[in-house]
Amino acid sequence: MLSMQTLCPHPIIQAPMAGGATTPELVAAVSNAGGLGSLAAPLLTPLAIIEQAEHIRRLTDKPFAINLFVQTRPQVDFAALEAAKLLLQPVCQELGWDSLPTPTRWCEDFEAQLDALITARPAVASFTFDVLHGSQLQRLHDAGILVVGTATNLQEAIVWQAMGADAVCLQGVEAGGHRGTFIGAQKDSTLGLFALLEACKAHIEVPLIAAGGIMDGKQIKQALQAGAQWVQMGTAFLTTKESAIHPAYKQRLLESSSDTTRQTRAFSGRIARGLDNHYMQTMAVVADKVPAYPIQNALTGAIRAAAAKAGNTGLMSMWAGQGVAAARDLTVSELMAALVAEMQDS
Repeated sequence: MLSMQTLCPHPIIQAPMAGGATTPELVAAVSNAGGLGSLAAPLLTPLAIIEQAEHIRRLTDKPFAINLFVQTRPQVDFAALEAAKLLLQPVCQELGWDSLPTPTRWCEDFEAQLDALITARPAVASFTFDVLHGSQLQRLHDAGILVVGTATNLQEAIVWQAMGADAVCLQGVEAGGHRGTFIGAQKDSTLGLFALLEACKAHIEVPLIAAGGIMDGKQIKQALQAGAQWVQMGTAFLTTKESAIHPAYKQRLLESSSDTTRQTRAFSGRIARGLDNHYMQTMAVVADKVPAYPIQNALTGAIRAAAAKAGNTGLMSMWAGQGVAAARDLTVSELMAALVAEMQDS
């Protein structure tokens, strides 16, 4: 069985970024360049997970990861749902809609997704939003799959280690996309990456993966010197040629000259960091009132789809980390080569 230490030549994991960014081409290109590519599968059907894993294997014979959100299907209070839809009415009016359509599905079934992941048998399975049950983790290990859990505070890291995770990904507050917090309030897990590394390294014996704002080889080296064995990078890969995000979103990332990100729960009902835009500003006064993930995420799906169709970045969820100003317009192989060279030169 592979170990985290021998997984691939370079200590670079491409972050799983749900929403279509991590195409099989992107994942395979990272693995082919000596890193660990990661397929974001939280929004995929079980069949799509298996099909995309097969696609990745047609493009690479190297190890790769698949990521899932640990979640349960919500119990929906329809009176509360109508109130939640009213909170989005100002945005609907901008789109010319009389009302927001009610989703027919709130999220994928996690157990079915996990079954599909085990069938797909990636080298690594990573998880966020909660911790696995012991039996679930054992099934993954029995299938020869390494398990990575996400932590935003020391308590979460300790729990993942106790459950038998092979590594823990420490997500600093600088990270783009959704916070992985599952112990305590999301708003209270505010440690930056290096403070989080310092808090955890004396208590955690499994390999630590550093995530949050890392954009170049010098920062990779700093994270490794601070106690991480790996880094996980998302925003850096969003602007590669192989990334499948909307062209207007990619252009906004490349045009950023400073940290233009902020955290919000208005898009999905879970705190996430992305480029500040009109939607975030419009919804700021009610962001604390929207329903929790996945209900709000499903409710805003139609808005985000309409925004993408129109190329309207004011209403898109454009997840990005605080290092966005350092984004580069490169292929994956060019980015990986640059990162390795910068690590060696720093």
